[in-house]
Amino acid sequence: MSKTIIIVDDHVLFAKSLLGLVNSFHGFRVMEILKNGQELVDYLQSNSVKPDLILLDIRMPVLNGIEAMTWLRSHLPEQKALALSMEDDENFILKMIRLGCRGYLLKDIEPAELLKALNSVMNTGYYFNSEVSDALNNHNIDNKEFNPLTKRESEFLQHACSEMTYKEVADKMNLSPKTIDGYRENLFNKLHVKSRVGMVIFAIKNDMCEV
Repeated sequence: MSKTIIIVDDHVLFAKSLLGLVNSFHGFRVMEILKNGQELVDYLQSNSVKPDLILLDIRMPVLNGIEAMTWLRSHLPEQKALALSMEDDENFILKMIRLGCRGYLLKDIEPAELLKALNSVMNTGYYFNSEVSDALNNHNIDNKEFNPLTKRESEFLQHACSEMTYKEVADKMNLSPKTIDGYRENLFNKLHVKSRVGMVIFAIKNDMCEV
């Protein structure tokens, strides 16, 4: 049986092109195209049959992708959603991940990567490519073998998984920005990641922080 997809994007031409692409993939079928997060909320509230996966844009009128993910986290936390956006800003990526988004794709990816992402989310629950996370290879995502963190490193990690800037983390921990930079680099090395996004993904996947 095909896995069902809902596309949420206010760019109609893109959404219809995406519909044709997804329907061409073996094992996937688009059940609906919606124009914004509010239409998604209305659809999910009025239909008992939920999609296996939601492809969600970020910038949309009425209710954007972040607001839609906030609603999903509160009302349907088990619903899988995959961000598909032009936004490659770290803050957008981190916000969507913290809200439970199962992956983050840029709209200029190749069709083969989209298919890989769909299968990965269905099979393993997540998909984060190197271009977006700049962090994790597939073998690292679920790797729980790493050097133990110190108490202060664990505290730093909790703050890093929040929306605080590194400067705000330094103020919160009563440390200098230079010391915070040291904690960051130590954690990058211990967790085998290359960016804050990768660090947060690793922490979430391995139940090392609360988001």
